[in-house]
Amino acid sequence: MVILIFFLAHWFLSLFFQTFFLHRYAAHKMFTTHKFFERTFHVLTFVCQGSSFLNPRAYAIMHREHHAYSDTEKDPHSPHFFTDVFQMMWRTVISFREHERKLKEPEARFKGNYPEWRLLDYYGSTWYARLGWGLLYVAFYMQFATAWWMYLLLPIHFMMGPIHGAIVNWCGHKYGYSNFDNNDKSRNTTPFDFFMLGELFQNNHHRHPNKPNFATRWFEFDPVYPVMKVLHWTRIIRLRKPALT
Repeated sequence: MVILIFFLAHWFLSLFFQTFFLHRYAAHKMFTTHKFFERTFHVLTFVCQGSSFLNPRAYAIMHREHHAYSDTEKDPHSPHFFTDVFQMMWRTVISFREHERKLKEPEARFKGNYPEWRLLDYYGSTWYARLGWGLLYVAFYMQFATAWWMYLLLPIHFMMGPIHGAIVNWCGHKYGYSNFDNNDKSRNTTPFDFFMLGELFQNNHHRHPNKPNFATRWFEFDPVYPVMKVLHWTRIIRLRKPALT
């Protein structure tokens, strides 16, 4: 039971800060916040993602490229140019590392207005940090695992962030229904997206990329949006008026 709770906590906390801080804040600036809270969210993203920490600058640039070139050959992770999800994941890793290490100069329109913390972003992306987090996961399992099969969950812990991205980018552009014609292949994989915290409303999101609520129809539910509303009411963040066109 302890291992299951730990796994689910890691899954959903890592995913929450990926969608809340990296996606909705770093890439799209759906809300503003005080520098203190920005740094707090930055640290929590590092802690919750652990060995698969994603650099906010690199994430924001690559995601903006994805929106600009959705499902074209310039899209860094469209599933329609790969034979399987593993090839897409590898291509995504290459694109991400180019931006993370500043080996590729992005277009001017994709640059700026994202959180940067030089020390944390550098340290969190080193193999020392990733290995350290990995050893902590292994130590936790050695202490609390009660069956051999539980250790099969460890690779998911090691690669949590890329796994989340692969699910969203593969399924969200191949399977499900469409509310809008976005001139791409984006889909809403499921009308109640608790498992991926609203990230599988790709069709809605590509239609309204700056709208903090990824759900649009009455039967759809984005579980992160109510959390954002509470943070807005408590003045920790300030939701901006979404651009609906």
